[in-house]
Amino acid sequence: MTVGDTVVSGQRLAVVAPAGDGAPRSAQTAPPDPEAAPDQLDAVLARHELTLDHARPEAIAKRHEQGRRTARENLADLIDADSFVEYGPLIFAAQERRRDREELIARTPADGLVAGTATIAGAPVVVMSYDYTVLAGTQGMRNHLKKDRLFEIAERRRLPVVLFAEGGGGRPGDVDWPHVAGLDCRAFHLFAKLSGLVPLVGIAAGYCFAGNAALLGCCDVVIATEDSSIGMGGPAMIEGGGLGVHDPQDVGPIDVQYGNGVVDLRVDDEPAAVAAAKKYLSYFSRTPSVDDWHVDHADPTELRGVIPANRKRIYDMRRVIGALLDDVLELRAGWAPGMITALARHDTQPLGVIANNPAHLGGAIDAPAADKAARFMQLCDAFGLPILFLCDTPGFMVGPEAEKTATVRHFSRLFLTGANLTVPTGTIVLRKGYGLGAQAMAAGSFKAPLFTIAWPTAEFGGMGLEGAVRLGMRRELDAIEDPAERERAYDAAVADAYERGKGINMAAYFEIDDVIDPADSARWIATLFDAPGKHAARPYVDAW
Repeated sequence: MTVGDTVVSGQRLAVVAPAGDGAPRSAQTAPPDPEAAPDQLDAVLARHELTLDHARPEAIAKRHEQGRRTARENLADLIDADSFVEYGPLIFAAQERRRDREELIARTPADGLVAGTATIAGAPVVVMSYDYTVLAGTQGMRNHLKKDRLFEIAERRRLPVVLFAEGGGGRPGDVDWPHVAGLDCRAFHLFAKLSGLVPLVGIAAGYCFAGNAALLGCCDVVIATEDSSIGMGGPAMIEGGGLGVHDPQDVGPIDVQYGNGVVDLRVDDEPAAVAAAKKYLSYFSRTPSVDDWHVDHADPTELRGVIPANRKRIYDMRRVIGALLDDVLELRAGWAPGMITALARHDTQPLGVIANNPAHLGGAIDAPAADKAARFMQLCDAFGLPILFLCDTPGFMVGPEAEKTATVRHFSRLFLTGANLTVPTGTIVLRKGYGLGAQAMAAGSFKAPLFTIAWPTAEFGGMGLEGAVRLGMRRELDAIEDPAERERAYDAAVADAYERGKGINMAAYFEIDDVIDPADSARWIATLFDAPGKHAARPYVDAW
């Protein structure tokens, strides 16, 4: 055959012949030596080594002397072994116009943000931790891009995000980037878009200011250590704004941020924060490790004695929750003490619990309590957790002082949120079920939940019965001249109102579904998990 000849179908064009020794030519080449990596690979491996903690012994030693863990140590404790896939480890601070490149590589690994994907208890997540040993954990131009990348991946893969938020906020020293103010960065927008789509967990240990705190505040749950200080501006920004000179530990310390509701879970230290994050995420996971979760159930007959027969005696609502459900994790316990919000399990299945606290204001719902419950309803609704209401309230808090707290708006959040829930709800009235407050503890109406039931100690009324008698019988009582006789008439009317408002009478008129033996509560709660799914994702979970 020569160039230009015509080739016909089936014609043999070439023959592959064996080499002189009879072996294929490819086999004559020696197999690659895994120990003899080419120069390019050596360079890559060496560069990755510079990003690890052992490459900066002085910085790491200083961190440990402060009793703190490094970013990588916290992530290693959080995630499953060998599950971390790191994004952007080779970037460094955008400061080559003012510092040597080799120095930046050595001193600003990963641009101060260690981030990637991993698994926690077998469930995939996005994890990221600001590195305080790198420029005080500030938000650099390049680590902003890394966050953007991972936030988009979290959205595409529907992955929860765990953020260790320690750091000082925006970094003005990144001069390589052509910008004026940098207000077109996308991280805050992209992170906020994840709200209601995937669980967002924020952890604050040490100082967390400005942009770092803004991301923290977008999280569904904020976990903070005893040594944390959280603020929308750090000392430099405060001083620059003419607001005085302050030590960083005085800007939003834990006592302030736990007491005002910013912090959901207060923990001792970083290991405890990691443990809390794992526990929190377990309620939203559908991995086998969660499905196989087991408990030793308490004796249900113990529930019969947790509410005193004497209606004027106080009791511990947390004890009721602990006896009724398993594995309880209370959120925002430091704020709005009149309302208890908690994640829990019923026979291994997760749910949310909203309960009045009769030890505070007799269980009356004030503005903070309403906000706390409304926001928790949003959280449960966003991720498909059924809600159990435990009602014991005389109603909404009223009066001139209460109205100064904008109760008209705050109380209405309970009705607006409750009426638009897509998850199943159920209400158990333990003792007091009065007025609009009781309706709010049933998503707006006793007919809104899948069930509204009562324990034998329950009592009901359109408002507090003593007040209802005084208002409804004012003319009759005023007509009785003898004070002693007037008091006897009043007491008799109140007793009659209590008799009429007993739970068994409410059930007889079918205003509630039943009055039950408290030991039988589990059978009703189980129906919350049998409801057909119509859950729809919420647009976001309110930060407050």
